[in-house]
Amino acid sequence: MLAEYKSKFVTPEEAAAKAVQSGDWVDYGFGAGFPELMDRALAGRKGELKDVKIRGGLVIRPRIEVVEQDPEQSSFTYYSWHIGDYERRLQSRGLVKFLPVMLRSLPELYRNHIRVDVAFVPVSKPDDQGCCGLGISNFAWRTILENARTVVFEINERLPRLQGVDGSHRVSLSEADYIVEGEHEPLPVRSYKEASEIDKKIAELVVAEIPDGAVLALGVGGVPFTVANMIAQSDLKDIGCHTGTISDAFMTLYQAGKLTNARKELDTGLSAWNLAMGSQELYDWLGTEPELFHPGDLDYIHNPYRMAELKNFISINGGVQLDLMGQENGESAGTRQLSGIGGQMDFLEGAFRSQGGKGFVCINSSRVDKTGTRKSNIVAAIPSGSTVSAPRTMIQYVATEYGVVKLSGLSLLERAQAMISVAHPDFREELTRYAQENFH
Repeated sequence: MLAEYKSKFVTPEEAAAKAVQSGDWVDYGFGAGFPELMDRALAGRKGELKDVKIRGGLVIRPRIEVVEQDPEQSSFTYYSWHIGDYERRLQSRGLVKFLPVMLRSLPELYRNHIRVDVAFVPVSKPDDQGCCGLGISNFAWRTILENARTVVFEINERLPRLQGVDGSHRVSLSEADYIVEGEHEPLPVRSYKEASEIDKKIAELVVAEIPDGAVLALGVGGVPFTVANMIAQSDLKDIGCHTGTISDAFMTLYQAGKLTNARKELDTGLSAWNLAMGSQELYDWLGTEPELFHPGDLDYIHNPYRMAELKNFISINGGVQLDLMGQENGESAGTRQLSGIGGQMDFLEGAFRSQGGKGFVCINSSRVDKTGTRKSNIVAAIPSGSTVSAPRTMIQYVATEYGVVKLSGLSLLERAQAMISVAHPDFREELTRYAQENFH
């Protein structure tokens, strides 16, 4: 069966030479899946190509060769849908351009609004039928493949080989124009720093709001991971998973016997996700027990109307700042982009539409800056230049170490009073003064 695809197998250098032209848009994908062989080969064409624009996002490996080998951007310019740790360092060097996007709208962008010329798609080793899995980054690859001029599959021997439900995570070698293979580095891993005492307090308050049978969407970060650890040690049972990123947090729940997905109205018995990001143990779990998962594309996983069909859908995310009206900045420090909105808006709306659903934005009430000065993370108004990631109309619950408040259905003054009640005590007086002067 695989013999019929033999003519498509080329070296990465041949694929880069044949697939990419000056002026092209090239897609690298999103998250921990990364086309490292094609990246290196394309970087080798520096000086020969002009104005090649590369799109990626949330890169957690330590290098992108087209960027590092062409800091003058003479041939390549890198664009990111979501700034990750490595891309934050690139940003300080002026080597990344940020593309704002709400992830659920990204497939529509590719279908109707933006151009994609070349797709470098990381895939697992094929089966006897010539079918591969999309590994740890389903992303919007299906949509991108259908709209790209040229498709290059990069077979990564380290990727888990699961192919999803009804082919939700499957691609065929027949869909590629060129196929490359070779030895890859270990998959990039993402770890969590130890939870602070404040993180633990916030998580404790949120866990008290979660019922048996709840379906969780956990953002990445200290509080969501701590929530999972606390649920693992609690009396809660039959927890479900429908999340943008599956992480070690969900594996912890599974190992504790809590993650059964037994009460889900959709994907009963299955953990549904779009990306996987965590330890090698997590990636091994996906590979050895594929029957436990429904990996799906952004159209499937990030659809709020699908989440609405799940009862008790709980979305838990972090933020940077919230103001007294409930507006959230989840991604920037002034005009400096720290991350991206990702799927937060998608899952907040899904939780809002779900019967018994709850969407939480979890935030430390304050922080101490480099000078040792305490600053409030709950502010009178989101500062000029900072991003309003989620509008006040979308914020349902806010949790700090001082409590949980529900903003839905409250007036502006009532919202302000609720927000002040969970602010750090040092700032409540000035916030109260602002609220009294501005909200009636």
